[in-house]
Amino acid sequence: MPNETKRDRLRQLGALNTRPEAVRAPWFRESSFFDPLDLVQVKYEMLRHVHEDGVNKADAAALFGLSRPTYYQAEAAFEREGIAGLLPRTRGPKSAHKLTDEVMQLIEQNQHAGDPLQARSLAQLLHSTLGLSVHPRSIERAIARKKKR
Repeated sequence: MPNETKRDRLRQLGALNTRPEAVRAPWFRESSFFDPLDLVQVKYEMLRHVHEDGVNKADAAALFGLSRPTYYQAEAAFEREGIAGLLPRTRGPKSAHKLTDEVMQLIEQNQHAGDPLQARSLAQLLHSTLGLSVHPRSIERAIARKKKR
């Protein structure tokens, strides 16, 4: 994207502060170096303000337009991983973790060649036999992935 702006890039990375107007720290208003749109920078400066300037954690969170729980999460992540801990993380499962090889074998055994896919009934079968709650669409995607290979 040739005309991509910093705001666009921050949004793509999940690091766009959706409430930049809530950042009341004067140095974010007085200097072009500090960007209230950059959530990683806002969190880092909030932590620095507490640790270097001795400001109360709740007051710092309010000054930077963030909640106290966000402060504590950022603090723990920073202590654990440094600045990389302040980068956004993708949430939720990273793969079809419920559909193991064993589960896929059961699905394949109960799917009849040439018949239309009955993902809803397969989901019910998995729930009744294995106690596993799987959305029918997850089954459809898993079968499609398997066919691609």
